[in-house]
Amino acid sequence: MNDRIILGIDPGTIVMGYGIIRITGNKPAVEALGVLQLDKYEDHYLRLHKIFKRVTGLIDEYHPGELAIEAPFFGKNVQSMLKLGRAQGAAISAALNRSLPIFEYAPLKIKMSITGNGNASKEQVAGMLQRFLRIPDENMLPQMDATDGLAAAVCHFFQTNNPVTEKKYSSWKDYINKNPNKAKKNG
Repeated sequence: MNDRIILGIDPGTIVMGYGIIRITGNKPAVEALGVLQLDKYEDHYLRLHKIFKRVTGLIDEYHPGELAIEAPFFGKNVQSMLKLGRAQGAAISAALNRSLPIFEYAPLKIKMSITGNGNASKEQVAGMLQRFLRIPDENMLPQMDATDGLAAAVCHFFQTNNPVTEKKYSSWKDYINKNPNKAKKNG
């Protein structure tokens, strides 16, 4: 059985966070965790290019099979929303360029899947991820954007993982043969 690798992205034009998990069997583990610092670049379009290149590089290095990305939330500042949407678009374009399927999750959905609370703080999300994935303190980054990217990947794992395999039956006779205690004989 091949391992499943998920790349999670927290898009941003100042800091883009990412986390990569590898699922072996049914157990996720952190492959990579990091941020792309973009505040040193004045030009917004150069930032978008850097996002595209970094996401492409992560895909080429770790070979994920899926991209999970945080959807922009609706804020009051239209310019910030536009920039965030562009950052998300640059990351999505990189994934599409490498033929990765994309899965988008609202921030509320990500927080809810990780902590059980859609209003959880970034620190609470990071703490739950650290415990769940057994990440040593020295491997945790001070930037919460990294754990937000990781949270997107773990959320996708939770949403798509089905540890209970359904039994498949080819016919009623096959069902009865596999479940003799559920069938009654007449007569």
